[in-house]
Amino acid sequence: MTASPPSLSIGQLATATGVSVRSLRHYEAQGLLVASRGANGYRHFPASAVTQVRQLQRLLGAGFSLAEIRGFPDCMRLIEGAQACPETSAAQRERLQTLERQIDELESRRARLLAMLRDSEASQA
Repeated sequence: MTASPPSLSIGQLATATGVSVRSLRHYEAQGLLVASRGANGYRHFPASAVTQVRQLQRLLGAGFSLAEIRGFPDCMRLIEGAQACPETSAAQRERLQTLERQIDELESRRARLLAMLRDSEASQA
């Protein structure tokens, strides 16, 4: 008889990854994590879920939405630290362009605000 691989409760997974239980439930509801259910109804995650959650957090931190991540192939979703897959390069380039546009807009707003402050301070002098 072979032993089954270790599983984690949702609390153990939360502790191991630093992600809230609520977020883990949401990831599961979005189809990004798979849990089995014990007789008591509790979730049991495979040990590999730690890697999956860390990679989800990494992708979210890069600005991808859960919907976008859900469409990524396993090479991006299941391998911690995965940099890119041929199937995701276009999405990563598109995300970078979006971020660069947002940065440009923020820099423009910053310049306008600085000018307003300078004008206000000059008129008070």
